[in-house]
Amino acid sequence: VLQGYAAEMDNPLMAHLISPELQNKKDILFGNMEEIYHFHNRIFLRELENYVEYPELVGRCFLDQMEDFQIYEKYCQNKPRSESLWRQFSDSVFFQECQRKLDHKLSLDSYLLKPVQRITKYQLLLKEMLKYSKNCEGAEDLQEALNSILGILKAVNDSMHQIAITGYDGNLNDLGKLLMQGSFNVWIDHKKGHSKVKDLARFKPMQRHLFLHEKAVLFCKKREENGEGYEKAPSYSYKHSLNMAAVGITENVKGDAKKFEIWYNAREEVYIIQAPTPEVKATWVNEIRKVLT
Repeated sequence: VLQGYAAEMDNPLMAHLISPELQNKKDILFGNMEEIYHFHNRIFLRELENYVEYPELVGRCFLDQMEDFQIYEKYCQNKPRSESLWRQFSDSVFFQECQRKLDHKLSLDSYLLKPVQRITKYQLLLKEMLKYSKNCEGAEDLQEALNSILGILKAVNDSMHQIAITGYDGNLNDLGKLLMQGSFNVWIDHKKGHSKVKDLARFKPMQRHLFLHEKAVLFCKKREENGEGYEKAPSYSYKHSLNMAAVGITENVKGDAKKFEIWYNAREEVYIIQAPTPEVKATWVNEIRKVLT
């Protein structure tokens, strides 16, 4: 892909086949695929080869390189832009010509998906290795490597949702690390509100997508888009946020194991939040408790 497509975009002999709108869009289309290729070719593959005789110790190899695996997050974040561009120009003569020269059965988009598939495949391979490495040396490293890869997958998934937030004025990076995101039923109880409003508020929940950062929790409304691929991906319109420094939490709400409360400014505003399952609630409560302590 890097030689037969990306490099060809800079080839003067191919220039006449590239439409002007596609020129200078190489970085959008291929993201940091080159960085991923070089990481594997120059570093990771060589490391792996050291363990040919000792496959059960391969977990160490992952742990040593774990920081480099973050490059996949960058690739996945760019993927929606890449897909959108590909759909505009997929029938371009330039791409057809490159595919013909390479004698590829599949078109470029199938190959652009490979890094995304690869990062998800690692956890399956590590799980499989763990199954057969229960009591041997290196099992702990394999388990730790699996946890780290799952952590990267979670970060990739969370960041894919985060880039879909619209309408937030500030810079999301100022809110610290994104810890969790997910959809909930939310009831709001304002102390200052009219009593009529309070009764109504209890009645029908709002659907909200919450993003928990180290410094704030964001409430957004999920909008399902119509369309293909990237256009079909949901977007989240920002509604409001609470500064974690002024937040308190009530872990149990009478009568519902899936509910917890976040309250603000000494219970001036109370947000009753209902998770899809008790397990999801427990994870969120734990994570919020960590932030608050």
